[in-house]
Amino acid sequence: MTIVSRGLRGALMVCGTTSNAGKTTLVTGLCRFLSRAGVRVAPFKAQNMALNSVVTPSGHEIGRAQGIQAAAARVEPEAVMNPILLKPTGERSSQVVVLGRPWQVMSAAEYHDHKLQLLPVALEALADLRSRFDVVLCEGAGSPAEINLLDHDIVNLRIAYEAGMPAVIVGDIDLGGVFAALYGTVALLPDSYRGLVRGFVINKLRGDPALLLDGCEQLRERMGIPTLGVVPWADGLGIDSEDSLALRDARAAGGPALGDELDVAVVQFPRLSNFTDLDPLLCEPGVRVRFVADVAAFGRPDLVVLGGTKATVADLAWLRARGLDDAIRRSDATVVGICGGYQMLGEYIDDTVESRAGRVEGLRLLPVTTRFAGDKVTELRTGTSLGHPVSGYRIHHGRVHAVGGEAFVELDGSSVVDGVRAGAVHGTTLHGLFEADTFRRAFLEQVAARRGKNFVSAHVSFATEREARIDRVADMLERHLDVEAVVELVASAQPAGACGVPS
Repeated sequence: MTIVSRGLRGALMVCGTTSNAGKTTLVTGLCRFLSRAGVRVAPFKAQNMALNSVVTPSGHEIGRAQGIQAAAARVEPEAVMNPILLKPTGERSSQVVVLGRPWQVMSAAEYHDHKLQLLPVALEALADLRSRFDVVLCEGAGSPAEINLLDHDIVNLRIAYEAGMPAVIVGDIDLGGVFAALYGTVALLPDSYRGLVRGFVINKLRGDPALLLDGCEQLRERMGIPTLGVVPWADGLGIDSEDSLALRDARAAGGPALGDELDVAVVQFPRLSNFTDLDPLLCEPGVRVRFVADVAAFGRPDLVVLGGTKATVADLAWLRARGLDDAIRRSDATVVGICGGYQMLGEYIDDTVESRAGRVEGLRLLPVTTRFAGDKVTELRTGTSLGHPVSGYRIHHGRVHAVGGEAFVELDGSSVVDGVRAGAVHGTTLHGLFEADTFRRAFLEQVAARRGKNFVSAHVSFATEREARIDRVADMLERHLDVEAVVELVASAQPAGACGVPS
């Protein structure tokens, strides 16, 4: 820690050779590392494409990754930390959220044409953060060397260039070909961007670093860019992800439940959003979580979860086409729907906003109806469920109205019941519900009792577990990165006042 001066000021861009290379993890760990050293640090990602999002205390929506990075930095999340959020609504369209509020729904081609209009928004947000924090750690998206998109880049090295900051590039060695990926990424960059890249980080190494032999040195000789560290593969980090690629690890972690273990089947919608709602269940000993996409994988779960989705009507049609609607009806499992999944469980959905399909019949497992509105609800809420305090956030266009059933979630300061239950079927719009430890234990014990299983909670504190995982990432980076070199790169950024918004 002594290498970090309390007078440190600057910024750094973290790019990757691919999606899921480790950019989010690296920024998260560095945020915690600098925070520990007394540096006031903030995360930033100009444009994020993610279905996992979170609500700030001011009621704005940003990417989930920037939310966890803010937690790592021990600061409140803000809209300017992720000024542009793209939430895919289909294969070629997304809702564009600007400074935490929905702006427009655009096709990929339309957004490409409009993207440069948002560059000043991104740079102004970055300048705002740099004026208030000692250090800003910026995360890129995908690869900075997508040559078909470089002219319209507003998230990777264009941001670093305009703001006068150096960059490092992370490569995932577990995919293979990491040296070619790092070399090729820099080689494809225009001269004005190539000089910004001042370091490489090799991520997810399984085995002995000595097996890299002189590969890093050969890369430095060819490119003039040093490798600042080789970070090992680490199981069970569980850092909140923005990328559906992370579901691969969750699926691998699941499997058939044994004995008194609880078997949880999560329906893997094509546009599954906020799947981080399931992280507390993944942390709970004695609970096995599986993501299922067809009847063959459904099995006989104890609990079925229908999570959030950015395309409720389309994903409901997908559910029916796969026969999963009948599988859920035939099952004697406990069922819980969150946000979009809650809407699907109702009598009908009237949607003239998202899908514009009009009135569509739901699964009719809960006595609720849903009507979509043009404005989006984005708020933090607290309440009670099963007699225990709960808290979380709500993000939705669909307003759910209960026409029967019992209260499942009752919000504080409101006479409106957020969620209802009918028998073993439950629904709520409150994301983050399972993060409430005492509620989660009570709910899982109720699930187990229905199946005659002897589930005993290990009394895991999810908040403590998440903090421990962030600290573990920071510890790992401190051991395996040349953090002194990283700090020097941060300090080499131009002063915040030296960068300006281009005309």
